[in-house]
Amino acid sequence: MSQAFVCTKRAVLIQTLIALAFCVLLGRLFYLHIWTHQDLATKAESSRKMVKVVEARRGNIVDQRGNLLASTQMTIDLGVDPQSLRPADLSKLPELARLLNKPLAEIETAFNTTTRRRSDGTPYLVRWIPLYKGLNQETAAAVDALGIKGVYGNHRYARTYPGGKLAAHVLGYVNKAEVAANGVEQAFNYYLRGQDGWVESERDGRRRELAQYRDREVLPHDGLNLQLCLDQMIQHIVEREVDRLAGEYDPESVSIIVSEPTTGALLALANYPSYDLNEYFNTKKYPVGNQRNRALTDSFEPGSTFKVVPIAAALNEGLVRRGQNFATNLTHFNYRGRKVGLPRDDHIKQDSLQLNEVLVKSSNRGSAQVGMLLGEQLLYDYAAAFGYGERTGCDLVGEGSGTLHPVRNWDGLTITRMPMGHAVSATPMQVHSAMSVFANRGILMEPMVARRIYDASGESVVQFRPRAKRRVVSTETAELVAEMLADVVEVGTARRTVRLDAYTAAGKTGTTQKIENGRYSRTKQVTSFSGFLPAKNPQLVITVVVDYPKVSKASGGKICGPAFKNIAQACIAYLGIRPDRQASNPLALKPLLPDGNRRVSN
Repeated sequence: MSQAFVCTKRAVLIQTLIALAFCVLLGRLFYLHIWTHQDLATKAESSRKMVKVVEARRGNIVDQRGNLLASTQMTIDLGVDPQSLRPADLSKLPELARLLNKPLAEIETAFNTTTRRRSDGTPYLVRWIPLYKGLNQETAAAVDALGIKGVYGNHRYARTYPGGKLAAHVLGYVNKAEVAANGVEQAFNYYLRGQDGWVESERDGRRRELAQYRDREVLPHDGLNLQLCLDQMIQHIVEREVDRLAGEYDPESVSIIVSEPTTGALLALANYPSYDLNEYFNTKKYPVGNQRNRALTDSFEPGSTFKVVPIAAALNEGLVRRGQNFATNLTHFNYRGRKVGLPRDDHIKQDSLQLNEVLVKSSNRGSAQVGMLLGEQLLYDYAAAFGYGERTGCDLVGEGSGTLHPVRNWDGLTITRMPMGHAVSATPMQVHSAMSVFANRGILMEPMVARRIYDASGESVVQFRPRAKRRVVSTETAELVAEMLADVVEVGTARRTVRLDAYTAAGKTGTTQKIENGRYSRTKQVTSFSGFLPAKNPQLVITVVVDYPKVSKASGGKICGPAFKNIAQACIAYLGIRPDRQASNPLALKPLLPDGNRRVSN
């Protein structure tokens, strides 16, 4: 029996290599377990741990009668993992395309895109391709019933607006980044948004949650609900009239406001141009400028609607009487030792008018003389008291303050031009608030947008109350001016277009030239009418402003007066406002319903 030859050098070499391998292994273990232990443990922990945000549901917005204006619904972002596709599921793709309302070719492309390339050219496997964003739960259930492997979705909340364009400038919207933009969505975001929750747990190698290892779970707190003063039916009435004005006169813009005089509650507010809240992102269809709430942001010279300010101020100060005469045939007037030119009165044929006729016939020269009786400081003080030159306090964002120059900045003609509504600018909301003073016995109210914040059980969390800013004129003065404004509708500049047969109404027309490049345009006007009804016991204040209607000889009475009347008649039928005088036409006692028909009693 022979012994195998063993090479001593080779054996030593093998033993040395084995020893070195064990040393490297021990060194690597030392490096991993001792030297980099903390970093590796942190990486492993972060890979295993899972923190999932549980989104809170945003609160609803409803009108004063509980009609839903904005809501949040659960939707699904549907996608596919092309790596999981089974050949047997290919026959189901046409049905999937039908459910998603997508071209079959687009669906097939998504399923066949299994790899893509990085910027450096290296390929990688695709594990997710989106198919549909914002899928409703009914369609998602139908897709799930197909049983296509690899098709799944992620749940998320989506904001929806059932009315589309309805009250767009009041509501605002929540954008795709979950940021509230414009309207009450932004103004009351603190209450509406809620508080997200989260879950801390662990996941396995396939990134599936291991629920048994949950160590912290914070439940979300859904947002509170908001109830507005806005009335959906009145808003619909107003927007229908806005559409009529836009279609008939092709103006640059239209703004209409309806409110309660005693509380300042905003029942309706609409602008043209507008946009669909569900398509706010479609800037080709709805330019970004359409989102501007022109009733609050855009200023214009109010024109003759401002004439109530100097007349009410002079009456309140006891400087004039209702029957006092004012010469309308004068071209100049001596004021504090200097000769001041008076504005033109081309439409006035009489040589003199009494104070009430100055308002009824809208005399520029008569208003200028009343302003000079007041003097610069009193005229400025009363204009400021009526709310000109300051924000109304409306809760909607982006409100402008208009322009009311301090007396030190007036020129020699301001004292005669401001009383007729020039040398001052205001937003439609400011004009509306100023007119509301006479409907509310001399008290200026803040516009009230919201009634209350309430929780899921219907219990009120925050109640909003009417807020009076200040008394502007005495009750007696307010009632006297209201009577004069009623004469404007009965026998004055608005008699042909505003007068209601069974109801008294009061208000003032306004027509002013637009300012372009620092000069008054000869072809472009801003027309307006602001008034209230019934005149003796006002229930509604309505203001209509139309910027540059494309029609010859535009005027507030001609353009805005019929809009006021149409809105008034529809609101009378809807709210059941009782007639305050005998109608000459018996059918007038049955006012127009919102659909244009007469109410017929049994």
